[in-house]
Amino acid sequence: MKLLDALVEQRIAAAAARGEFDDLPGAGAPLSLEDDALVPQEVRVANRILKNAGFVPPAVEQLRALRDLQTELNAVSDQATRCRLQARMLALDMALESLRGGPLVMPREYCRRIAERLSERVGSPDTADVGSQ
Repeated sequence: MKLLDALVEQRIAAAAARGEFDDLPGAGAPLSLEDDALVPQEVRVANRILKNAGFVPPAVEQLRALRDLQTELNAVSDQATRCRLQARMLALDMALESLRGGPLVMPREYCRRIAERLSERVGSPDTADVGSQ
């Protein structure tokens, strides 16, 4: 796959050097980052209203939470705390996958319960080295 990517990049660079992209429509104009052409028509208005009111999609919220947990995990050295944070990250990651429609589709509540159980097990003697795996 990397070979194919390199070949594509090489051909794009060669075409740009020949000036093949210079006369394209919209050249030099700013990109429209608000393009929601792939969003169904009946959902666009609702999404725009929610966005203007400051609400974000659940996936964005979960990505922020994952980033915050990763930052916290990097700052913690206590093994039990690290295991709890990793369990919460796992649950968030699984919930995010389900929002994306990925291969693992689990209800959010189920993911939360998994994280709670993993956090509870951190204190038991047989899971003392769970975070080192």
